[in-house]
Amino acid sequence: MAARQKAGPRKMKIDINEMSEKLARDPTISDYDVWRTLKNLNNEIFHIANNNDPIPMELIRWRAVLDRAQSKRGRG
Repeated sequence: MAARQKAGPRKMKIDINEMSEKLARDPTISDYDVWRTLKNLNNEIFHIANNNDPIPMELIRWRAVLDRAQSKRGRG
């Protein structure tokens, strides 16, 4: 079971890195698109947290993806 626990987080980390790299290199997505989407996502997370509701892990994952993509584009 310990090996399985190590594989889970590593897999997610790879997914975040792979997706952020794809977004950073995609010429059809503008810097503004990345910035605006990240801002909208942060606003959504803020509203959820402000209501004392649990924040879905998928939103946290996408925030990490977008944040890294923005950094890789040199706009972080």
